[in-house]
Amino acid sequence: MDEPRTPSPLHRPDGEPVRILVVDDEPDVTDVLAGVMTGEGWQVRTAADGATALATARDFRPDAVVLDRMLPDLNGLEVLRALRREEPRVCVLFLTARDAVEDRIAGITAGGDDYVTKPYSLEEVLARLRGLLRRAGMTAEPGTNRLTVGDLTMDEEAREVRRGESTIDLSRTEFELLRFLMRNPRRVLSKAQILDRVWAYDFGGRSHIVELYISYLRKKIDAGRTPMIHTVRGVGYVLKPEAS
Repeated sequence: MDEPRTPSPLHRPDGEPVRILVVDDEPDVTDVLAGVMTGEGWQVRTAADGATALATARDFRPDAVVLDRMLPDLNGLEVLRALRREEPRVCVLFLTARDAVEDRIAGITAGGDDYVTKPYSLEEVLARLRGLLRRAGMTAEPGTNRLTVGDLTMDEEAREVRRGESTIDLSRTEFELLRFLMRNPRRVLSKAQILDRVWAYDFGGRSHIVELYISYLRKKIDAGRTPMIHTVRGVGYVLKPEAS
């Protein structure tokens, strides 16, 4: 039986994993982001205010900073400017509830590399960071961004999915949902976990959206084949090869 493979983490030119600093005054936000980024193989530190962020950055020397605009001491733009003075090449991704056009413009004009507003998809945040890091010269070994579970394969770079010899066309959300399932084969995932990872953080408990997209995936992945997506009643869903 084929064992699932996960992509190699992005790494620095010296071969070490990339370093991410997450700055937000909401512990739930930093905990969730740090958890998923650690799962990517990245080194992560967190800070709850601007002063701590700057002190941590001097010691940790991050490759990228995920930065809230609204902090209890310094404005996020002030933190950005201070970071840029000390390390001009650091990638900065704003992650904030301030979604007005003028706020986006201010963030980018001040030197931010990208801007994502809350509520957000965790997969989108990871995808934006991967793009910034690759453009900054952080790389992964070629050909490793492929997931395999049984006869189901996913090329994350090309965004191609195949089951056996058949190519499967997926929408963006279907792709992200399947990617989360394939990164956790044989593990039962609750609806809350899926909501947090695939859709916006704190999606309001609307678990019916998970049920709907699971049904979409089943029609494309399992139609006419031995099912791989299984419901564990009262718990959630699990993806596993037919012989498991």
